[in-house]
Amino acid sequence: MTTSTTTDAGTGTRTGPAAPPAAAHPARPRGSRSPLASFALHATLVGASVIAVFPVLWILLTSLKPAQHAITTDFVKEPTLANYGHLLEDTHFLSWFANSVLVAAVTTVLGVFIAATTGYAVSRFKFPGMKPLMWTLLITQMFPMAILIVPLYNLMGELGLLNQPLGLIITYLTIAVPFCAWMMKGFFDTIPVEIDESGRVDGLNPFGTFWRLILPLAKPGLAVTGFYAFITAWGEVAYASAFMVGEENLTLAGGLQTFVTQYTSNWGAMSAASVLIAIPAAVFFLFAQRHLVAGMTAGATKG
Repeated sequence: MTTSTTTDAGTGTRTGPAAPPAAAHPARPRGSRSPLASFALHATLVGASVIAVFPVLWILLTSLKPAQHAITTDFVKEPTLANYGHLLEDTHFLSWFANSVLVAAVTTVLGVFIAATTGYAVSRFKFPGMKPLMWTLLITQMFPMAILIVPLYNLMGELGLLNQPLGLIITYLTIAVPFCAWMMKGFFDTIPVEIDESGRVDGLNPFGTFWRLILPLAKPGLAVTGFYAFITAWGEVAYASAFMVGEENLTLAGGLQTFVTQYTSNWGAMSAASVLIAIPAAVFFLFAQRHLVAGMTAGATKG
């Protein structure tokens, strides 16, 4: 092995061995992926997307099939809108839809307001029974829904709220508010207390500070709690089926069950109803999506 030295022309001194030539293929920057890893990642994402989209696409295609082809494996065969016509003209779907909109809208508004005020009070004020209150809200989420149907049914019966939208609204609030209050409490913990102090300096009372200063900063958290409360009321089945009777009083979740009997199943009407039911939830999500990630992240930073 040979080494080479260089001599400084001005001073005549020798320097060390010459640096080896640069490598023909420089090392890959840290954090970059190889072509094979990039291909595997994209293939996995494409596969997951197909798995997620396929059931929705299949329901949509089934809703466009005539009754005799509803359970066939053909993607599109004799497409028709007869299922949607039958659903809107020959069933109580519009009544179910109106009932669901009423219950979900009231549950969302009241749930967000109660959760926001509760979360703010627990985040900002110290009062006797605060920790037991928060633990109570948390423990209520641990009971399975099935074991609560009978006691809630008896309670609603004594109060005369069976077969009434108000009974469902109260029931859904007991589900949504505890979780949303915990989430809002964590979100309010991330908002500086100095904002509250500046409000008090300007002469605002605690509610005025909350309403005028804190609440506008809590839009991401409100979007998350509103979305959770809406989905809770919009897609719940067990309570809606147990508390509501009579086709004209059912919500959408309960109405879908009328298409399935012991001997027959109207898959065309059921799939058409599923498509129409999904539209309001998708619209609500599109309006709230820009706040959802920020609200979930902020609400999880402190507990």
